[in-house]
Amino acid sequence: MNGYLFKKSWVFLLAAFVLMTLAACSSEESSGSSGDGEGSDTITAWAWDPKFNVAALEMAKETYEGGAEIDVIEHAQADIVQKLNTGLSSGTMKGMPNIVLIEDQRAQSFLKSYPDAFYPIDEYMNTDDFASYKLAPTSVDDKQYGLPFDTGVMGLYFRTDYLEEAGFTMEDLKNITWDEYIAIGKDVKEKTGKDMLSLDPNDLGLVRAMIQSAGTWYVKEDGETLNIEGNEPLKKAFQTYKDMMEADFVKANSDWSQYVAAFNSGDVATVPTGNWIGASIMAEESQAGKWEVAPIPRLDTEGAVNASNLGGSSFYVLNIPGKEKAAEFLGQTFGESNEFYQDLVTDIGAVGTYTPAADGEAYQKESEFFSGQQLISDLSQWTEDIPSVDYGTHTYAIEDILVVEMQNYLNGKDLDQVLADAQAQAEAQLK
Repeated sequence: MNGYLFKKSWVFLLAAFVLMTLAACSSEESSGSSGDGEGSDTITAWAWDPKFNVAALEMAKETYEGGAEIDVIEHAQADIVQKLNTGLSSGTMKGMPNIVLIEDQRAQSFLKSYPDAFYPIDEYMNTDDFASYKLAPTSVDDKQYGLPFDTGVMGLYFRTDYLEEAGFTMEDLKNITWDEYIAIGKDVKEKTGKDMLSLDPNDLGLVRAMIQSAGTWYVKEDGETLNIEGNEPLKKAFQTYKDMMEADFVKANSDWSQYVAAFNSGDVATVPTGNWIGASIMAEESQAGKWEVAPIPRLDTEGAVNASNLGGSSFYVLNIPGKEKAAEFLGQTFGESNEFYQDLVTDIGAVGTYTPAADGEAYQKESEFFSGQQLISDLSQWTEDIPSVDYGTHTYAIEDILVVEMQNYLNGKDLDQVLADAQAQAEAQLK
């Protein structure tokens, strides 16, 4: 019996020793990758667009002097949105990257839906160094979560030869309203036979840009209260959109390739959109020297300015192991390196929102393609004038409603009723 007890005790002690060893190993593995940021030598970043955002991250890798490897992984923007929603909603954070690029108009949805998933990076950057309009969508409760990257500052890209044939120059396009733009467009169509612009009837990006130029949005300043019915700039934007459609100078498109083809083929005289379109315009080398860029038109409403935003994104750090190193990487590159931003402009044409960079030599260069214009310098100046608005958390859900109501308006429905119905639908769907 004593021998049996001895053997039983020995087996118990051996099992306990094995369990303690496994627990110690597990603890060591966990402590090396749980929240202190020192456990992994690799920082993973997700971004879309290999020639722009991904290329910018790859350039930042070369600039960074920290002690971590940076692994940049390309995903389509829609895939990133889906992966984030799926992963963050699971509550495990498993498979999440250290750094992720998020479009500014989607950011508040993620930050407010998953408040503990993102790491504040205030101490790694100086918010005063960035365009003010980028700070509202990238922060919550006075904490900065996003490092602002590219600007979606808009310009009125125009064919100088077409406009001159119709009797207009750059001076005629500066600081104009959308109503004046429409009047010019009618002249251009009559005298040259060219359409003024290309639009996708199911994309209200231009309406969105119009209302931001007037300092308003689909929601009020609190980012939550719907602001559709009774929103005068939005009403004016709808009227302007309809006036364009009825002016018979819009070349309709249904996708990106048709949109690009409209100006690359020479079918339209202007392209009013974000500065990211520059690379696509310059892709048609035969048109070099035939383009210039004026400030974007403004709504004819009180307080509206000739500056607005369409697109743009920022980098966020997930609240997972390695967060400190990830924030350090962003801070040392996108957050403070003037030289880095000069390289970004020169090598990939990326116009950031880091305002000290605007004084750099690369920003002052003349563009041969755009008729010798100091385009980057102009875009940077216009960036400073973009009104700051709170995009809220439901921009695209609201636009899905507005797209349908826009078609109803174009088909004759009363505009006040259109906006009232859109408000009611949004209130019902976004409770």
